[in-house]
Amino acid sequence: MKKLLIILVCICVTALAYAQDSLIANINARKSLSLNGRWQYIVDPYETGFYDYRYKELNEKAGDAYWNTDVPKDKTEKKEHGYIDKYSLEVPGDWNHQKTEFLYYEGTIWYKKSFDFHAVDNATKYFLYFGAVNYRADVYLNGKKLGFHIGGFTPFNFEIPASLLKEKGNFLVVKVDNKRGADEVPTLNTDWWNYGGITRDVKLVELPHSFIQDYMIQLKKPVAGKAPAIKPEVSGWVKMRNANAGETITITIPELKFKKQFVATADTTQLNFILPKLQLWSPENPKLYRVIVSTANEKIEDKIGFRTIEALGKHVLLNGKPIFMRGISIHGEIPQDVRRAVGEQDALQLLNQARELGCNMVRLAHYPHDEAMTRLADSLGILVWSEIPVYWTINFGSQAVLNKAKAQLQEMIARDHNRASIIIWSVGNETPISQTRTDFMHSLITRAKELDPTRMVSAALEVNYASLKNVNVVDDPLGQFVDLVAFNEYLGWYGGLPDQCRKTSWSTPYNKPLFVSETGAEGKWGFHADSLTRFDEEFQEWYYKEQVAMLKRMPDNFVGISPWVLNDFRSPKRNNPLYQEGWNRKGLYDDKGHKKKAFYILNAWYNEIKNKAQTN
Repeated sequence: MKKLLIILVCICVTALAYAQDSLIANINARKSLSLNGRWQYIVDPYETGFYDYRYKELNEKAGDAYWNTDVPKDKTEKKEHGYIDKYSLEVPGDWNHQKTEFLYYEGTIWYKKSFDFHAVDNATKYFLYFGAVNYRADVYLNGKKLGFHIGGFTPFNFEIPASLLKEKGNFLVVKVDNKRGADEVPTLNTDWWNYGGITRDVKLVELPHSFIQDYMIQLKKPVAGKAPAIKPEVSGWVKMRNANAGETITITIPELKFKKQFVATADTTQLNFILPKLQLWSPENPKLYRVIVSTANEKIEDKIGFRTIEALGKHVLLNGKPIFMRGISIHGEIPQDVRRAVGEQDALQLLNQARELGCNMVRLAHYPHDEAMTRLADSLGILVWSEIPVYWTINFGSQAVLNKAKAQLQEMIARDHNRASIIIWSVGNETPISQTRTDFMHSLITRAKELDPTRMVSAALEVNYASLKNVNVVDDPLGQFVDLVAFNEYLGWYGGLPDQCRKTSWSTPYNKPLFVSETGAEGKWGFHADSLTRFDEEFQEWYYKEQVAMLKRMPDNFVGISPWVLNDFRSPKRNNPLYQEGWNRKGLYDDKGHKKKAFYILNAWYNEIKNKAQTN
């Protein structure tokens, strides 16, 4: 009986963990109330508001629980918590940059927002939507727990019982815990700062009883190696919630004078249609169409580009033609403010820096970035590698960890599967080789292809250094499952000096495109000495000169590179007191936006590649 009780408790906890509703797509196109702005907070490193003194989770109605009101019923009631304006934080935003005392804080902070609400006639369902909360979020409304979410960079939503909402004084509380854990994704050890907080938008969304939950509208994958047909075929689906029998779904693309109706079948209705006179999306022509998905109850508008992408033999083909990716890796951080990036203005800063460098591609490392990044990349014509934080030493033997990774993968893809700019879903970075790890990663690759068969799937693989004389071989066994063989290399920074590149060549046993997903060296802007002095600009400049010379000798399946990294970024692993001071200095821009000497080396090579492609 005791064993059965334990099992039932575990089932209940698991059910609550995954009790969130499936993600609602294109949240900005929905009727909603923004809950951004100032939120009051309580710092709770001992989690006093969650556990009693025996370290048992507090009863939902416990007066001492921080998710319940802080207003005493009368002068005799004891309340040991309170929310006041003196202690408030801006949402969206990480807490680390907002208060000096939070610079290195990792732990629990309770956020509280009061709001009024007026129901509309045609809305019968209400959801709380969070763009991202790092890392675990427990969400309570008016003393009732809606659920919790694990994962710091992907969106989630919970349905709100209509009876729970009040016209005045709703009491929304979110327990945010950004402590790192050995069985989390990412795990304990990372080379970036663990910004905590409600880091992206919060919305109260109003929807009809029967509504469009999600949709995917993309060009059908072409026959291998062939360009899209003269009359390109679109395939996809629309997922309804509570669809009425015989309900009609209409797809409209006004510019193409296209309109077609489909009868809803079960929850998910398959789409297939031809789009004549279609302009294909590309970096040179980032054409987006206004696409309207509508039913009798609602109308959702989106801007969608249409293109095909595939890895075939030695090449990556965009719209059937080989492409070389002039990339850069980017952290979701605004270095001059020492904060997590959020919103369109931040995305514009980062992507404009990449364009100034000469890039047509960015690797968004090492986690899904704010949605503004991928939507702006669509508009600007920048190819995107999007990644989940399966990083370094994840617990590859744990099914629970695999489930967390799959959940983040699914949320990343669900949010962005209509973004033309995204051509690569990445399932991880620099994971150490073992059969257990390969099985773990293969499972993620399989899942990514099930969720989205139209894009390439990859990961930053391990390298077998000097397995042959002066030849480094990318033979990571995971290479047999990815579409693009990508690898990180730092010849001349980690081990040896940059001139080591002169006698080095690269190969892979896989008949697939080869991509350098990272390379770089540290250099502090304004520190000048000579090319042999570590951390000065001249060393970093020399490093890039030698790298470029080596990359020009790469085999003919070499299809691109995303050096590490666009900007200097915070990292608690980088503690040289003169040159790092808690910053990784591999950026081509420093933390104040200055270009380093290495910037001009890479920029010149990228311009050379671009000009050569235009003349061919």
